[in-house]
Amino acid sequence: MGRELLAGPVLRRMQPDRITLWLATSAPVQWQLTLHPENGESQTHDLAVQCRELKVAERYYIYLIDLPLQQALPENCWIGYALSYRQGDHGSWINITEEAPHLLYPGKNTLGFVIKPKVNHVLHGSCRKPHYLRKEGKAAGDGLARADQHLEKHAGNPTEWPSMLVMSGDQIYTDDVAGPMLVAIHRLLEQLNPPAEPLCCTQLEDSAELHHQQPHYYTRHELLPKTKANKDLRTVLFTGVKKPVFTTDSARNHLISLAEVMAMYLLVWSPIAWRYTDMAIPAGIPEEFVERYELQRQAVQEFVAELGSVHRLMAHLPVAMMFDDHDVTDDWNLSAEWEETAYGEPFSRRIIGNALVAYLICQGWGNAPENFSNAMMQRCESTLQTPGQQVHEELISQLIAFRGWQYQWNTTPVLMVIDTRTNRWRSERNAAHPSGLMDWESLSELQQRLLGHESVLLVSPAPVFGVKLIETIQKIFTWFGKPLMVDAENWMAHRGAANTLLNLFRHGKTPKNFVILSGDVHYSFAYEVELRSRKNSPNIWQITSSGFRNEFPRKLLDTLDRLNRWMYAPWSPLNWFTKRRKMRIVPRKPDHGSRGERLVNGSGVGLLTLNSQGAPVLIQQLLADGDSIEFRKRMEDEAH
Repeated sequence: MGRELLAGPVLRRMQPDRITLWLATSAPVQWQLTLHPENGESQTHDLAVQCRELKVAERYYIYLIDLPLQQALPENCWIGYALSYRQGDHGSWINITEEAPHLLYPGKNTLGFVIKPKVNHVLHGSCRKPHYLRKEGKAAGDGLARADQHLEKHAGNPTEWPSMLVMSGDQIYTDDVAGPMLVAIHRLLEQLNPPAEPLCCTQLEDSAELHHQQPHYYTRHELLPKTKANKDLRTVLFTGVKKPVFTTDSARNHLISLAEVMAMYLLVWSPIAWRYTDMAIPAGIPEEFVERYELQRQAVQEFVAELGSVHRLMAHLPVAMMFDDHDVTDDWNLSAEWEETAYGEPFSRRIIGNALVAYLICQGWGNAPENFSNAMMQRCESTLQTPGQQVHEELISQLIAFRGWQYQWNTTPVLMVIDTRTNRWRSERNAAHPSGLMDWESLSELQQRLLGHESVLLVSPAPVFGVKLIETIQKIFTWFGKPLMVDAENWMAHRGAANTLLNLFRHGKTPKNFVILSGDVHYSFAYEVELRSRKNSPNIWQITSSGFRNEFPRKLLDTLDRLNRWMYAPWSPLNWFTKRRKMRIVPRKPDHGSRGERLVNGSGVGLLTLNSQGAPVLIQQLLADGDSIEFRKRMEDEAH
């Protein structure tokens, strides 16, 4: 590996008096940052003190940079920046753009960003599956590459850029991994050389054996835990396929070791790591999966072709992140029974824990560094150096119990990102029923944080106001004891969580303009919501953009969309059987619809434009194929 930069810089929380960055290199280096604001004096910072170095492997180092600024940066202007590194105290400084010139926008000779605390534009989305293939075998484009095109279009006037990119879940898929991607991970690990991780309660001695001698391509579901409780959780589908604790239908290549998950982040965020790996089919692929391997390899190759744009986007726009289930495993914490089974078995607990450790390092820390103690981060360092030891298990226990994943950025409107995965309201009636997405304590804390704000951008990975028919189908399957079959995770699935959340909107001091950004569902839509019982109802918008690189089955979504309009029309008595009966929900119709569609199905990224009061004035879905769809302002006769 001749070059040092592997991934990054990824801009995280950016404030006038503090900036946060994430980088990865193939060797230990020293960093220097020079800032060149258009409307201010340049400043140079030696980052030795403000930079935490994490050694992931012999040739894989992550740098977490949290830099307080004594000289505040100006707002709403271009701030060029130069990141340089050197090895040792006397080496020459190398600007990272020398190694990665693709990071520069046309007409710019430095990287840069704009600090815009007054939010007027936001890019947002979720669900980025590298090997996604449509039914006809065609790969979809990458919504993040489409976002980069939007920035490039306005590169001559970056003050027109969005304030931030919000990624509301499934930034990586640890559970649903293509065979070619897993092969690329293992070949990259041969170059990175991570320490071996002992794998308890398996037929494998350690991760080195898993990465090389017995990778179990397309057969990893056979390694997953098989306990008595696990058998109770299994659900027989119409095809006869059974679901274990890890309930994804695509667990054949589930990531297991900490090194595998850490390598995945390099391969989904940067093209550079791909120089040190390949996807040539190995001898260990079972014959029946060779055709699938070739299809998936083509899809991943198209994904890799756009990574230069994704790398550039994340080096210029502040990125806010929050996990959803696929960042860890499908149906993560769906029910109390799932939790009891998954955390009670050492091997499944380790797999979940490894994904959480990687999320902390690569995503969670940059959202709010102050949420993570120095002791926790030191435990991370020790875990990376000696995985599988006692400190590793202690860190996993700490992260499973951790209640600090949620965060807020003090923009205008304030950005509040909630954790709908780890503080769940467990069903008291039936442990197999879906848990509420947040427990009473978390919802009460959220209500307190909302007080005093005139407007808010609330990021909920799952939509608060979803498609009623789909939620009804999920409820029916839950009633029959099959919630895992339909991923029955929505805000209305748990009575206590639903009622507490809806009461939050009815609170007299709820922000006047309440914008909810969501993902998760693999289609996009926009609703306006009114409280029927209040004359001065808050203005509520549910805006969902999903996915970056994922879609819903087209014919099925068209059918569900049409049935939903018929069954829950304004005159329908079915509306009175929903938990939202005290609210009036009006869809915004996408301008591409010729048959009254409300749902947009296509990989892309959402673009939201707000006025000075924090209310949406333009809601768009920028599709990866270059098309742009606007959700038009509501029409009264289309309320449902």
